[in-house]
Amino acid sequence: MLIVMRKTATEDDLRQVKEALSDLDLDFHQSTGSERTIIGVIGDTSRIEPGQLRPLPGVLEVFKIPAEG
Repeated sequence: MLIVMRKTATEDDLRQVKEALSDLDLDFHQSTGSERTIIGVIGDTSRIEPGQLRPLPGVLEVFKIPAEG
């Protein structure tokens, strides 16, 4: 799962998203570019729908990566 943050996302927005992921027992990797910050979610995301994370502050879009197989 990938979470794309808005250009205007604040450090507090990022903190809230990370806390939400930790509360769901998921790990993450943050990639910060000049235009966007993307959070790669690590762990079993099969039980989570993108709509659960979209309402969080600063989130632009959430993409679920299909499982191989």
